[in-house]
Amino acid sequence: MKIISGGVCAVDGVLASGAQKGKYGVGIIFNEKSNAAAVFTSNKVVAAPVIITKKSIENGHISAIVANSGNANCFTGEKGISNAYHMAKTVSKFFKIDSDDVGVGSTGVIGREMPMEIINPLIDESLKTLENTPEGSSRAAEAIMTTDTFSKEFAVETTLEDGSVAKIGGITKGSGMIAPNMGTMLSYITTDVKASPEELHKALKEAVEQSFNMIIVDGDESTNDMLVIMANGRSGKIDENFQEALNFLCQMLAKMMAKDGEGATKFMEVEVKNAYSIEDARLASKSIVKSPLVKTALFGADPNWGRIVAATGYSGAKMDEKIISVSLKTLKSFLNHELTIETSSDDKNTVKIVDKGNVLAFENTKELSDAEAIMKNKDIKIIVDLGLGQYSATAYGCDLSYDYVKINAEYTT
Repeated sequence: MKIISGGVCAVDGVLASGAQKGKYGVGIIFNEKSNAAAVFTSNKVVAAPVIITKKSIENGHISAIVANSGNANCFTGEKGISNAYHMAKTVSKFFKIDSDDVGVGSTGVIGREMPMEIINPLIDESLKTLENTPEGSSRAAEAIMTTDTFSKEFAVETTLEDGSVAKIGGITKGSGMIAPNMGTMLSYITTDVKASPEELHKALKEAVEQSFNMIIVDGDESTNDMLVIMANGRSGKIDENFQEALNFLCQMLAKMMAKDGEGATKFMEVEVKNAYSIEDARLASKSIVKSPLVKTALFGADPNWGRIVAATGYSGAKMDEKIISVSLKTLKSFLNHELTIETSSDDKNTVKIVDKGNVLAFENTKELSDAEAIMKNKDIKIIVDLGLGQYSATAYGCDLSYDYVKINAEYTT
């Protein structure tokens, strides 16, 4: 597997572009004759574009996406449905495809009618500038941003078991209202792998469980969440190599979202290992990432092991306080926007603060001093060893800063 450039346009045949005006934007992606699969928000309040796209995906085919920022088109009644259909029909007419072959996405303020007098010209502008280039993908990624501080793209290629090379590209947006079971995110993935809609859905579900369902910024869940994968079948047949690459791509996009949490100054990765079950590992890791007290300790550079252990204890996972261990580790950065990845397995940047129930980071100890130094970094890993089994899971999140309150207190227009 290799990281490549190009976002969604890393895949041959994919066209993309976007256009913006003020706080509004429209991004368009086209992957002709694609089988498709999707996952959506589990919120009982569902936006019009989610309703439309759920219907479109029923036959297992979506070849185009039109997504806007600046307005969620949620809680807008029949007028909202009509506006979402209009967006799909405009794009389908341009590509000469059925309107049911177009997915629609929206993000922004809830409860306000779509300003179609702004959205329609942005759709037209985007359609005129479609291209299979990194720039086209970037325009689409930038157009769907709301409170995001940077656009989020990633692409990989992998050699399949039949010897062919498959490419996967993705863009996503999201920095607030981020919780498990999807967050406030629009995410679109293109690929040239050959797969049935059923195979794509199975692969997507596995990837999501390890990525987007393991990130938490604030614990809120949106009405508009959507992740769509479109496969045009120009390469070889889907296999485990493809699955590994898709998992990695989704994890990288998820990390970007956590890194760009509203008001965030720090990124955290929480690994819970040696859990009794995979469910316990996921429960505990997400509980730690979600904890407001852990988040504020991260912001304040406080190696507060008590908050970590407490969040583990109320997570619902099996644990024994007499055998739990907690370590902190500095993560090194790579790629754009300081994404983090472990670059080695050594312990040079790791300090154990709790060892099998025994606290090591007391006042005036070397462990406390080392832990405080680690907590001053921007990218931090928390490792919790439950010592009860062989299962592991990793969750992703960020700190909770003053700016989070400010951003959301002012998010009204």
